[in-house]
Amino acid sequence: MSIFSRKPAAAESDFDAATTAVDDISGDYTIDASHSRIGFSARHAMVTTVRGAFKEFEGTAHIDAANPAASSVSLTIKTASVDTGSADRDGHLSSADFFDAAVNPDITFVSTKVEKVDDDTWAITGDLTIKGISKPVTVAFDETGSAQDPFGNLRVGFEGATSINRKDWDLTWNAALETGGVLVSEKIKLEFDVSAIKNA
Repeated sequence: MSIFSRKPAAAESDFDAATTAVDDISGDYTIDASHSRIGFSARHAMVTTVRGAFKEFEGTAHIDAANPAASSVSLTIKTASVDTGSADRDGHLSSADFFDAAVNPDITFVSTKVEKVDDDTWAITGDLTIKGISKPVTVAFDETGSAQDPFGNLRVGFEGATSINRKDWDLTWNAALETGGVLVSEKIKLEFDVSAIKNA
């Protein structure tokens, strides 16, 4: 079954009974989209911050705790699943002014380098592809925990963030404000809250 259509198997509170951290998290994992978030934020009209997220995505990871450089990550996001809480704004983001989702249905990230910065932090560098344009991006991820959940799944959690300039991916639409400045900031903050399940 595709992660795009998978429903949560249990309520969030069902995972509260998770036990202590696992000593070795090495292995192959699949992102649990129902317990993960890929979000973003941007300044709007120079005064407020608009936040959104992509609702449909899937990804895999290979974690090698002993040799972090052998680790890898791959992520695919459905562009049209963008959700900012406003149908009109979401439609504009999906249009040719921004993502052009009809022509570019996927945003992808494929790692090219993985480093362990310290005991809890990983630096993952990879190619982020939007609208057919690939640019290198580095995301610092904090390892938030690992546990065997009540359903027998080995889970690992990571939180990460980075900032990009949307113009690097030809996301250039904007509108000038009468008081100076522009409607949408060029700087976009990307946010990742990831729960991944070790493959059987």
